[in-house]
Amino acid sequence: MSRNRTKFVGNSRPFASIYNALLIQVSRLDLSLSPSVTIAKLKAHEFTKGDIVYLFHAAAAVFWLYIMEKPAYPIKLVIPMLFTIGLLVPLTGQFLLPAIPVLAWVLTYYSSRFLPASSRPPISVTVLPTLETVLYGANISDILTRFTHPVLDVVAWLPYGILHFSLPVVVSIILWLFAPRPALQYWASAFGYLNLAGVVCQILFPCAPPWYELIYGLTPANYGMPGSAAGLARIDALFGGTGYQTTFSGAPVPFGAFPSLHSACATIEALFISHFFPSYTRYVWAYVAVLYWATMYLAHHYLIDVVAGASLAVLFFHLFMPESLRNLEYHPVSSNGAARGRTKYEIYDLEDRRRNRGIRPESPDSLSSGRRSLTLDGDSQDITVSYGGIMSPNPPDSAAPLILPSPLPREVRTWKGVVGPVPDKQAHRHTASIASLIRADDRVEGGWSPVSTKGFVFPPGKRLNASAKPPPPQDH
Repeated sequence: MSRNRTKFVGNSRPFASIYNALLIQVSRLDLSLSPSVTIAKLKAHEFTKGDIVYLFHAAAAVFWLYIMEKPAYPIKLVIPMLFTIGLLVPLTGQFLLPAIPVLAWVLTYYSSRFLPASSRPPISVTVLPTLETVLYGANISDILTRFTHPVLDVVAWLPYGILHFSLPVVVSIILWLFAPRPALQYWASAFGYLNLAGVVCQILFPCAPPWYELIYGLTPANYGMPGSAAGLARIDALFGGTGYQTTFSGAPVPFGAFPSLHSACATIEALFISHFFPSYTRYVWAYVAVLYWATMYLAHHYLIDVVAGASLAVLFFHLFMPESLRNLEYHPVSSNGAARGRTKYEIYDLEDRRRNRGIRPESPDSLSSGRRSLTLDGDSQDITVSYGGIMSPNPPDSAAPLILPSPLPREVRTWKGVVGPVPDKQAHRHTASIASLIRADDRVEGGWSPVSTKGFVFPPGKRLNASAKPPPPQDH
């Protein structure tokens, strides 16, 4: 199995890196405008069982277009006509085809307002607050809405009312520019089907959000009641507008509290960014945490809605992940532009203690003139990792020869009488595999093993006789 590789460009000019990535991706696009090219590809395509999903989308689109009242017939027929033309043109079809799950979600969400109330399931008013109290001991959303402040309103408004609608586009662009090629289609499928499943769940299991309890109590709800901006109404008052109140009062699914698609979208965005760009993990999950709080602070969701949405996002993230993107190899680029292999800290998920001392790996100040290398046997290829640093002449009795001791500023270590970094000629190269690190006592070659329960000696001195026994202790 071939493994995809994601490069993190360490460039002092980020705009130049974005521009170069944009040029590369544009050069890969099919700029043809001839529908005959798409028809030829369709004839040569070998249909599989997975293509049945497009029949499902076609049937669902016919249903939602049939019940759609605005725009009315025959104007609404323009929608499938434009979509068909866009699919046939190669330039636009290469974007529309992967985006079908997203477009199916948008069509389902919009047209659901035209479902007759008589055919809809009854609205649940008491299920969510009851489950919230049973599972968490209290109504967490009610507690968070008791204290409000304009500063908190703005902090909650930014992720809930602004970033929620813009980040999916930003994530799509980032994945298109910098992630492996299958990542964008994977994102479109996971994100689109996640929201489609959420909307279908909200239609089949309508639940009143916290704002309904605050306004109407636990009285029965009906589909004629308008939605509410809830806490976002304070943002309208702060800026002197009525945008959010107008938008939410005419929402197609006003009783779509469960699951929270705000939390679902934020969670799957964080999962994608942390998977393809691990260095930004802490930042995206900090945003997710703030959005979780904002959904409850603004009285739009209960905590159980947030948990359900996040769980649904995790499910779809792993469900749609292709095998080729499960184990990525990251090849950072050093400051001089040369690509280097993964460090041992990335391979073994270890904390790089050199960073805590303000020393960058691969930098001249990292005291790494002595070089070491490790080769790990992968499934289909070897991964060579170079690392450097001052090796202690008396390392601990440990089965971790791969962990580089951090340089100690308070003492100067020596190597065979030479003070300072280990010279290159003294460097030793060892080839190891995962198998050789397991039961190393059974793999001693020449009387010495890098990993042994009998102790760790590096570098090896005189080869010990494997059959030699230690001298008996002397009585004094």
